Order: sequence, then structure tokens, then C-alpha cells
Amino acid sequence: MVDTHCHLSRCEGSPGEIVERASAAGLTRLMTIGLDEGSNREQIALAERFEAVYAAVGRHPNDADGYDAQAAADIRALAGHGKVRAIGETGLDFFRETADPESQRRAFASQIEIAGETGLPIVIHLRDRQGADEAAAETFAMLDAAGDDLTVVLHCFSAPHRVGQAVERGWYCSFAGNVTYPANEALREAAAKVPDELILVETDAPYLTPRSRRRERNEPANVVETASVVAGARGVSTDRLDRIVTENSGRLFDW
Repeated sequence: MVDTHCHLSRCEGSPGEIVERASAAGLTRLMTIGLDEGSNREQIALAERFEAVYAAVGRHPNDADGYDAQAAADIRALAGHGKVRAIGETGLDFFRETADPESQRRAFASQIEIAGETGLPIVIHLRDRQGADEAAAETFAMLDAAGDDLTVVLHCFSAPHRVGQAVERGWYCSFAGNVTYPANEALREAAAKVPDELILVETDAPYLTPRSRRRERNEPANVVETASVVAGARGVSTDRLDRIVTENSGRLFDW
């Protein structure tokens, strides 16, 4: 099993303990995700420290204010590190009002360009206001405009009404702990519709703890519970889903 999206430096406890518990749970790879210039370097340092850990570098949409040419150049430089395997997370978030929408668009467009230049996958965050579809619509349009060569991961997939469109485009759909919540039947239905070659699971740790541990901070080892629920929704064993996701992540991140 693998965790294709976590924020290792933000998890509770020492990184060594977290990685050890992940290994004990059967995880062989962790992708830890950067959010800004400082965070990107923290993830790379962790990837250098632990053999099983790899990193993504980018600027989160909630931190997009102030993104400029220097910020773009910094991501480009870090993208050349041997354990960096993706750009992001980046995208659009119109749920929170922590960054100007135009700043988000500018940072997102820049990181799409960097992903295209480097050939690395791009990890997408998108979140809309309740009942709205603006961020999703803009995100899809901006990615479409970049062309078919871009490898896209829709992290913490939460747009079940767009699962068919994502699959048509060949985008990876990654499901997090919120797929385990009783109210999210639509997410489980979406997880059942993703073809084997595009399905991923993640924790987004320390956020979105699976149902059985909702009172705790999330960590990579908990991806096993998420995988079990996704497997159930797809009508396959957890072992089979494990093999599928491990193979997909290996192809995607070249790890």
C-alpha cells in the first residue's frame, strides 16, 4: 500500500515515528506535499531522510497571494531534485477566502506551465463553495487548455458529478478519508466509476481522518482504512485495490 498525498511535516509526532507506523501498516511509499517555499524544502528534507518518502513542490491556492516570477523560479529549481516527483499541490479554492481568486489563477497557470516543462505530474486541489461549481469549472478549463500531455492528479477527489469528465481526460482520481464518512455516498459511487488504471488513495494527513479515528489527527498509516472503503465500493478485495493503487502510483511517480 502507498499514501499518494500527505503533509508529513504537519502530522502529529516525530516524522520517524510516523514513517515507522506507516511501514508497520504495510506502506512502502509516501508522497509528502509542499504548500509554499518553506514547506517545499521541509518535504524535500524528509524525502532525503527516509527512503520510502518522496516529495511534491508547489504553492497551494490558499497561499497564492504574492506568487511571482521568483516563486515560480524557486519551484522550477526544486523540481529538479532527485526525490521530487510532482508539482503541487496547486489549483483553485473558492471555499475559503484566504487568497485572492486572481492570485490563485496566476499561481495555478504558472504551475501548470512548470509541470508541462518538467514533465512531472501536477497535483490538483479544487474546492467550491457549497452548491457551487465555479472552481471545478475553471480548473477543468485551465487544465484542458494546457493540452493532453499534462499528467493530472485530482487530489482528495470531491467532485462526484465530474467523475465521468475526469475519466474521459485520463486524469487520476485520488480518494481520501472523507470517502469513509456515512454522508458521502456520492463519493463512494464516484470511486466505483473510476477505471482501475486511474484510481488512487491518500490520507491528506493530518487532515480528513477516516471515520473510525475521526477524533484523532490523521497520518499515513490510516490510508489502509480508506483503501478498504474504496475497495468495498468497487466490489473488490482490499488486497486487489492495494495492488492496483501501488502499480498506478509507481507508474505515475516513477518510484
